[in-house]
Amino acid sequence: MRILIAGGGEVATLLARRLVHEGNQIVIVEENAERCAHLESILDAKVVHGSAASVKVLHAAGLGETDMLIAVTNADEINLLCCLIAQAESKVRLKVARLRTHEVDHWRRICKEGGLNIDLIIHPESEAVARMLPVVRTPGVSDILEFADGRVRLFGMYIEANSRLSGKALAELDQEGPPPDSLIAMIFRGQQVIIPHGSEKLLPDDHIYVVCTRENFEAVLHFMGLVEQPRLERAFILGGKQIGIQLAEQLEKRRVQVKLFERDARRCEKISEILKDTVVVHGDGKDAATLVEENIRGVGAYFALTHDDEDNLIASMLARRLGARKVVALINRLNYLQLGQKLGIHSSISPRLATVDRILQFVRKGLVVSVTTFGEEEAEAIEMVASPGSRFVNKKLMDLRFPRGVIVGAIARPDGEVLIPRGKSVIRAGDRVIFFTLESNVAELEKAFLSDGSRK
Repeated sequence: MRILIAGGGEVATLLARRLVHEGNQIVIVEENAERCAHLESILDAKVVHGSAASVKVLHAAGLGETDMLIAVTNADEINLLCCLIAQAESKVRLKVARLRTHEVDHWRRICKEGGLNIDLIIHPESEAVARMLPVVRTPGVSDILEFADGRVRLFGMYIEANSRLSGKALAELDQEGPPPDSLIAMIFRGQQVIIPHGSEKLLPDDHIYVVCTRENFEAVLHFMGLVEQPRLERAFILGGKQIGIQLAEQLEKRRVQVKLFERDARRCEKISEILKDTVVVHGDGKDAATLVEENIRGVGAYFALTHDDEDNLIASMLARRLGARKVVALINRLNYLQLGQKLGIHSSISPRLATVDRILQFVRKGLVVSVTTFGEEEAEAIEMVASPGSRFVNKKLMDLRFPRGVIVGAIARPDGEVLIPRGKSVIRAGDRVIFFTLESNVAELEKAFLSDGSRK
């Protein structure tokens, strides 16, 4: 596929690296000359120096031969204009735009009513908030993801040194009688990603992911030594930018008592006009004395959501030491995600990865339902629909040869049945199959599973 990416920032770099690896032809349009030179040095992609708002530049970048446009510049207006130019000047089949404005819903309506056909408008803050909300009730869980319309759940957790799980092989845990329909699908150990088998042992500081059915979710949590809080009653939010406000609005709807900390007095006044029940505190939400004064001990969740990764990491560490049951840090730099783990911060949310995941599911073959990236892009969960022509249909899993480093985590039937499969399980046409795989195997897996040639 020929893909034109407008903008050469971090999201564009992540996308280009992945898409080139999967055999796509990538062209990047970037206005900053130094950034262009950097992109050319690290990517096997064509880089065009110029503005993505220029008709001439877009044509020079091959707009006329492009199959898909991804507009992820730092300016919303340029992303919209780029899509408009593509619609008027080419036959691009798919258009994606990232918008950061809090008026994103209005722009979705305006584009629809005005005839500007953008297949996906991504709002990173909304994506990040959607990933934060499921984890707040369970202190030991790093993230919770859903597949197959919520019928399959995946949660991450860390193995503590004093945990009964530490040092045990997966086969030993299986002998303890875990709830049915559950499986440890991935283990992150430092820089290593393991798609485990029965002999694999769990070690202290491992970050593991467990897949289970929705019905057995709480039972699996209990088996793994985690307890879900009956209800989140109080939450602290550090940072009064758009993402903090949006999260506060969502928590208000759940009747959570929210305190939001913002150092800018004028910003505090503006936030107070937007939020109905949230207490807006004019002060430093990463100052120990301020947090103690505001009664942080025992607070259900503390969200560090400033635009500074270092501040978020430091604030989360402090909040945990002062008694917050759950801490969540907003992290943009991917190499900081593992640092957060080492510092004891067990929930780190990356808006950039969330944005990349949504875009990848548009780029990939038509029967790819969802894509989720883990770690520093080392692994993925891919949800795909089995087509009648796939060579993996109507055969026992034990008789199939998947690429090394691939595991079938769940099978969701069209009739509602969900299987956490074993060797004798069979994939049928129309099933949603959730694979867990090393990132290096993605292209080979998709080629093998969707072998009937189904593409968008």
